[in-house]
Amino acid sequence: MADKLIIVESPAKANTIKKFLGGNTKVVASMGHIRDLPKSKLGVNIEKNFEPEYINIRGKGDLIKSLKKEASKAKKVYLATDPDREGEAIAWHLAHILNLDEKKENRVTFNEITKTAVQEAMKKPRTLDKNLIDAQQARRVLDRIVGYQISPLLWKKVRKGLSAGRVQSVAVRLIVEREEEIENFVPEEYWNIYAKLLDKKTKKQFEAKFIGKNGKKVEIKNQEQVNEILKQIENEKFIVKNVKKSEKKRNPVPPFTTSTMQQEASRKLGFTLKKTMSVAQGLYEGVKIEERGLTRTYNIYENRLYKNI
Repeated sequence: MADKLIIVESPAKANTIKKFLGGNTKVVASMGHIRDLPKSKLGVNIEKNFEPEYINIRGKGDLIKSLKKEASKAKKVYLATDPDREGEAIAWHLAHILNLDEKKENRVTFNEITKTAVQEAMKKPRTLDKNLIDAQQARRVLDRIVGYQISPLLWKKVRKGLSAGRVQSVAVRLIVEREEEIENFVPEEYWNIYAKLLDKKTKKQFEAKFIGKNGKKVEIKNQEQVNEILKQIENEKFIVKNVKKSEKKRNPVPPFTTSTMQQEASRKLGFTLKKTMSVAQGLYEGVKIEERGLTRTYNIYENRLYKNI
């Protein structure tokens, strides 16, 4: 009988965490979600405050039985799924399946899979975050309502096989609205006047832009206006009345979010979304490297090879 049972999402992560904790601790994987909305129907009770109707995912019956068996034998069960809204929802579903008290501190999260991070997280378990769970459920319900209600309409009106989603449907609407703005745009002619001036003292050349007259901005809409202004200033002297100096603060580029990471990987490396997420997951869990007959795992957070497997 294990003193502690820790449930994570992936087997690779489970093996790594087991090595960090050792002792009479068992680490198993849920293999992602174990409950979801049914595929055969909407699965959302719109009349009852949009309540989702969850069922166990088909094909995970044996895994659920195994998790229940391990949980019944453990003195304490910890839910260590990913520290995001999906991970929180998976933990909540596991608590439901395993009949765990949601008010007890059995939720463990860590943002990196290192020995220090995992051991520190185990010292500070918390209760399930209801806000994160509700956020995931709202996202899932909205996906289902939009997808199941609008997709069939697309099949009838546009083409079979098309799908509508929570994000892409809004994106298409924005594109349509922007295209309408472009089509309705009335072009207006405008001109700018620039002068290249020479500083007598330093002999340095600099560029100046015509803004207006007597402190008032003038919009130049045609060549006739340009010619008139050039005629007026042709023999004038230009004087620099004052120079403003100021300091500018430039913040560093913020850390990647999932979407910005995917964009940069696609733009600079030509990676598909699937490849980007696969590489990121590998760096998170540890990359296995064959070296002289031994398998070592490289973890990006520790920036070093650790413990032979």
